[in-house]
Amino acid sequence: MSPEKAPPASVAGDRPATESLRRTGAVARMLRMPVATLRVWERRYALTQGKLSASGQRLYSEADVRRLALIRQLTELGHAIGSLAGLDMEQLQQVAATHAELHAARPTPPQAAQGQWRLAVVGTSLAQRLDKPGLLQRLGRPLQLLGPFETIEQAGLALKRDEVDALLLHEPQLHAGWLGALESAAPGLSGLPMAVLYGFASEAVCETLAAVGISLLRAPQPDVVILQWLRGLLALSAPPRSAPAWPPQAPAPRRWSDQELIAFANRSTTVACECPRHVAELLMQLSQFERYSAQCANRNEADAQLHQFLQQLTAESRHRFETALSRIAQHEGLIAEQP
Repeated sequence: MSPEKAPPASVAGDRPATESLRRTGAVARMLRMPVATLRVWERRYALTQGKLSASGQRLYSEADVRRLALIRQLTELGHAIGSLAGLDMEQLQQVAATHAELHAARPTPPQAAQGQWRLAVVGTSLAQRLDKPGLLQRLGRPLQLLGPFETIEQAGLALKRDEVDALLLHEPQLHAGWLGALESAAPGLSGLPMAVLYGFASEAVCETLAAVGISLLRAPQPDVVILQWLRGLLALSAPPRSAPAWPPQAPAPRRWSDQELIAFANRSTTVACECPRHVAELLMQLSQFERYSAQCANRNEADAQLHQFLQQLTAESRHRFETALSRIAQHEGLIAEQP
């Protein structure tokens, strides 16, 4: 289906008549996101300078769509929409290009360096649910509970942003102005990963909160749901695992040449099967693949590590089959048995 396009004649300004413009619904489908989320982004952060049609509908240029697509991608990687809204396209591209480096170079607070996760809790009953040895053991990482605080204002006065990794709040009712009140009450904690255990809220309010990255947990919820949310945050915050260095040791030299293996494969043996010949042929194939993997072209460092791994693994397999062939040769009396 071709994207929706608004007639150029309905656009105010001096845009060329040939420029392709799209309405909100078409852009949301292209980005695979709810229309409501895109509208919340625009209303809250003014991400683009889109024009309006004569009927008052927002219109997006190709450049607008590209910028929104990149912002969408970065939010899925864990970046807060509020931190991206003020960046131009070049800055957004730099964030995307250095995503892994930014995570690796992110300064680690002293407590976090010991693997301790710091969770600020607003709601006394919620803190009591979390402060259970069994639950914390299942988390698999030390958890420090900050609070509990009766209100977000108290948390904002008591804590600094670099002292908190995430927020967990209990709120019986979420109203239309709740998010604005939250940010006004604790501006220093704005943008942190957050989950809200709530009782009642309209669908529109839920869409607004979800659009800015707040996790919504409808009460009542068992403790395991909160545990799953925490595990998800821990997985996002964990440093990327470095690839193992290969080879860990130099491969052992070959014990037999191809000519010797061919001669062995063609010998008559006392074994009433073809196993001796098959082992000799397997050894030739492994030796050939070992040489092949060492000579493969590498496009980048990841390719080089893969080929080193394959070469090392093949060398280890070849060494094991050489042991098997030695056992066969001893059985045939071709070489003396090892003491």
